[in-house]
Amino acid sequence: MSSVVAASADGGATPRAPLVAEGIEWPEDLRPLATLDGPAILAAHAALQRLLASFPKEYAKDCSYTARAMEVSVAQHGGLYFVQLNRRVEKCGWAAPGFNPSGHWYELYAVSPEGKVLARYPYHP
Repeated sequence: MSSVVAASADGGATPRAPLVAEGIEWPEDLRPLATLDGPAILAAHAALQRLLASFPKEYAKDCSYTARAMEVSVAQHGGLYFVQLNRRVEKCGWAAPGFNPSGHWYELYAVSPEGKVLARYPYHP
């Protein structure tokens, strides 16, 4: 969609008013973070849910142990998806960009195209 919808009297462009529906201001131009196929999304979701379920329940209110603090990367190899989860505590608002309390922390899972976690990479930080 173009933000220009009409010409003004002086020949310039008049910007379109923002579209607000159901309390949401809808953007004209979306910039995707990534484009993934459906099975890749299922794989990412399954791995993220497995990781979050592994944390002690008393950590549930600590942003550092929520989906908000996780960065997800998905790769495909041999018909499986490999999902790597990295902890990014700066997304919680209290840490400086690049700060990581556990320097080499990550989780890696092998996941089927149907979203079944098949294995966790045998790595313990």
